[in-house]
Amino acid sequence: MVCACVDIGSNTTRLLVAEVSAGRLTEVLQQRAFTRIGTGPVISPAKIDEVSRVVGEHVELARRAGAEHVRVVATAAIRAAVNRDEFMAGMAVDVDVLDGAEEARLAFLGATATLGVELEGVVGVVDVGGGSTEIAVGTVAEGVGWSSSFMVGSGALADHYLRTDPPSVAQLDAIREHIGEVLDTREVPIAQHAVAVGGSAASLRRLVGDVLEPGSLERALGLLCAHPAADIAAHMGLVPERVRLLPAGILILGVAAERLGRPLEIGRGGLREGLLLDMARTP
Repeated sequence: MVCACVDIGSNTTRLLVAEVSAGRLTEVLQQRAFTRIGTGPVISPAKIDEVSRVVGEHVELARRAGAEHVRVVATAAIRAAVNRDEFMAGMAVDVDVLDGAEEARLAFLGATATLGVELEGVVGVVDVGGGSTEIAVGTVAEGVGWSSSFMVGSGALADHYLRTDPPSVAQLDAIREHIGEVLDTREVPIAQHAVAVGGSAASLRRLVGDVLEPGSLERALGLLCAHPAADIAAHMGLVPERVRLLPAGILILGVAAERLGRPLEIGRGGLREGLLLDMARTP
């Protein structure tokens, strides 16, 4: 069965089309657009039009690629918007707004199913988005046993704290303190394995490899504090705005790893892969 999903995130709108068989995914097509809805309380009419156009294009691409089922979902930026109804009315297709628990469940499913190794024991999955961070803890066999959605995201933190390019140490310290205060509102279970998914984690693979531990995260922050975002973006083949958000994403991942008690392995799949797997097994 060929399935597709369009994920409208706070930073990026992404399409994934894949053939799903026996719990495995074979990618057919992947597209993304840096739509950057942001984390403000109101989504502008111009941004609604832009996202609607991108979503329509992605759905059409999915159909042309042979997708039998297409699901369009939205996450934190739409959940928090005061004009959420206006945004939904502006979309040319039906959009499901995921709550934090469902977003965490699907990210956990996608991360654990696509890692390429069987993980035994308790697994923690951290999904850092632009407007929120989901942490899910459970086992591969039984699924999520604990999850929480925290209102800290790379976009929101960057917009509030990062005033210079490159950022200053003081700005990063303020972000780290903010993240710690938010994550300390809930007791995160200790895990035996930990996986990071989302745009920040995927971008970091190019900088530090497959494992995010304190030393590699600090080296990445050092690089981001030493050069303007445009220079690093050109070197890494990324959008400069994505690089501007990356320090905040790194800091969220670092604090989450501390709470889980493990370094984070960068995952091969997350929310979108979880969505497709879930679609294929739903009658």
